[in-house]
Amino acid sequence: MSRIQTTFATLKQTGKKALIPFITAGDPHPNQTVAILHGLVKAGANLIELGVPFSDPMADGPVIQRASERALVHKVGLRKVLALVKEFRQQDNQTPIILMGYANPIEAMGVEKFADAAKDAGVDGVLTVDYPPEESTEFNAMLKVRDIDPVFLLSPTTEASRVDLIVNQASGFVYYVSLKGVTGSKNLDIVEVADRVATIRKQTNLPIGVGFGVRDAATAKAVAKIADAVVVGSRMVQEVEKSTADNVVENLIALTAELRTAIDA
Repeated sequence: MSRIQTTFATLKQTGKKALIPFITAGDPHPNQTVAILHGLVKAGANLIELGVPFSDPMADGPVIQRASERALVHKVGLRKVLALVKEFRQQDNQTPIILMGYANPIEAMGVEKFADAAKDAGVDGVLTVDYPPEESTEFNAMLKVRDIDPVFLLSPTTEASRVDLIVNQASGFVYYVSLKGVTGSKNLDIVEVADRVATIRKQTNLPIGVGFGVRDAATAKAVAKIADAVVVGSRMVQEVEKSTADNVVENLIALTAELRTAIDA
C-alpha cells in the first residue's frame, strides 16, 4: 500500500479522522517550508497538501493566489518544490505529502520525468486540478506504478456517471469540494455536504476528504463527522499571510493543534 492508503487504514482502525492542512511551498519563504511541514505534523496533521506555486491558479481564491505570488517572487517552481519534499523526507518518512497544482509545470518538465522525480523526492499523491480523467489515464498509470496516488476533485455538480469515471481513476482518497466556487469561499451547507458525501460513498470505497469551505474549528468538527478527512487550505494560508517570519511556524502549529482538537472531539 502507498503511504496515503496506509495512513487512512491506520486512522480507520483507531476511529480517527485525517487532518490535511494545505500550505503553498515557498510561502512565506522557501527557507521556512520544511520547518512548517514538520510543525504541521507535530501539531497533529496526518497528511499534508503542498501547493505548487503557479501564475494562474484557476481553482484558488485570492488568499491562495497571493501565496503563489509570494512564492514565485522567490522563484519557487516545481523542481524546487520537489527538492523541499526531499529535504522533508530526511527526517520524516511516514507523513504523506500530496502535491496540488496545475498541468503546465508538469507538462513543461515532461510527465514521465516528473513521475520519476516525484518518486525520488518522496511524493505520495498528486492532485492536478486541470487534468481531467479522460486525458490523464496514461499519467495516472505512471504515478500508480511508482506508488504515487492520483487524487481527484469531486464537486457538488459532478454527475453520478462522472463520479464513476473519476473514482475508477483515483486512488488514495478523493477530495470533495464542499461548495461551488474557488478555495476560501464561505457559506458551507453541512447538511448538503453530508448528503453528497453519503451518495459518493455508494460509488466508491475510497476515503473521502472534504475541503474548500473549512475555515475554523467548528466547521472542521462538523465535517469530521461525515468525512474521512478534513482539508484546510485558505485558513492555513491566511495564518501565514498575517504572521511574521519569526512566528509563522509557531502560529501554524497553534492553528493545526486547534483543528486537531476539534476533529478529535
